[in-house]
Amino acid sequence: MTMEPLTEQRNVTGPLVFGFLRLVGVSPSRQQALAKAIADYCRRHELTLAAVYMERCTATSCAFVGMLDAVAVTRPYGVIFPAPSHLGPKAIAADRRSRLSAAGTEIILVRGGQPGAASDSTSASATGGVRS
Repeated sequence: MTMEPLTEQRNVTGPLVFGFLRLVGVSPSRQQALAKAIADYCRRHELTLAAVYMERCTATSCAFVGMLDAVAVTRPYGVIFPAPSHLGPKAIAADRRSRLSAAGTEIILVRGGQPGAASDSTSASATGGVRS
């Protein structure tokens, strides 16, 4: 009789998530570190990272709109941001929070304040975590 490997030893996929980086004026090495932080977070929390969207300028939000399109099609568990500042400036962040909430996806922060409330400051410093 052959024993089956434990679940921890199998390639089991976790809930699907997307990553999002706001990279206005960010060096390539910082970009790599932020992308790695998202990937490491997913690995630690057994999440399947489908893609990381990157916004590189303040004039357009093509990356965010593209991510919303992917969210609408795939219905992922959530979107991971390294910190609240990656949602954008306060007015933009509030709109993005409401759009993600309307899409039925969680906002997950690697570090920083609770993302759920639209009145949260994008520079809040708290323990971080997943919106309940």
